[in-house]
Amino acid sequence: MKQIGNKKITGTIVVKTGLHVGAGTDKVEIGGMDNPIIRNPLNREPYIPGSSLKGKMRSLLEWKFDLVEKNAGRVCSCGEPDCKICRVFGAGNTAKTSESAKKRGPSRLIVRDAALTEDWSRQFKEGKTLVEEKSENSLNRITAEANPRPIERVVPGVEFSFEMIYRILDTGDGGKTDGEYFDLVVLEGLRLLQNDYLGGGGTRGNGRIGFKDLKDESNKEIKL
Repeated sequence: MKQIGNKKITGTIVVKTGLHVGAGTDKVEIGGMDNPIIRNPLNREPYIPGSSLKGKMRSLLEWKFDLVEKNAGRVCSCGEPDCKICRVFGAGNTAKTSESAKKRGPSRLIVRDAALTEDWSRQFKEGKTLVEEKSENSLNRITAEANPRPIERVVPGVEFSFEMIYRILDTGDGGKTDGEYFDLVVLEGLRLLQNDYLGGGGTRGNGRIGFKDLKDESNKEIKL
C-alpha cells in the first residue's frame, strides 16, 4: 500500500440562514449567552470546525447508503476494506483484526477548520456584526406558559474559507477504488450537505449553507 496522490478542494462556504455551531455550555459566564456559537479563543472570530463538516457529511452519507438501521443508529465502524464510509472517513473503534485495517488503510479525507474569509475577518475587526441573538420560544400546551431561550447564530451572508484533502492510496488496484470514491462519497457528501443543514436547529430554519468557487488542486472548477 502506498499513497500515490492527493485531491484538494478549496472554496468558500456561504451562510444562507443563521448558523449555530454550538460551543457547549460548560463555561457559561454570568449574564452570558446560554447557547453560544464556537469561536476562535485567540481572536473571538466564529469558525466552523472541520469535525462538524466531516461528521455531518458522514451522517448524511450513512443515511444515503442505508447503513443507519444496519448499525442501530451508531456510527458505521465495520472496518471493511471496501466500505465507502470507513475507507473515506475512518473506522474509529472497531473489533476487526489488524488485517482488515491493513487492507483498508488510513482515513482518506481530511477536512480543515473553516475560518472567516479575509474580507469577512477584516469586517469583523472593524466592528461589523457577524452574529445575532435569536430568541426561540415554546409554550405549555395548557397554561400557555412561555419557555423562551436565546440562541447565538452567525448571520446570513457571512463567508468562510473551505479546504479539504483527499488521499489516493494504491491498495493493489492502482488507486482505482479511491478514485471512484472521490465522486461517489466526497462530492456526494458535499451535495447532500448543501441540501441539508449544518449545526443545530436545522429543522427550525438554521444552518443552510452553500459552497461557491470550488476548485481542485489544478485550479479547475468543481461543480456539485
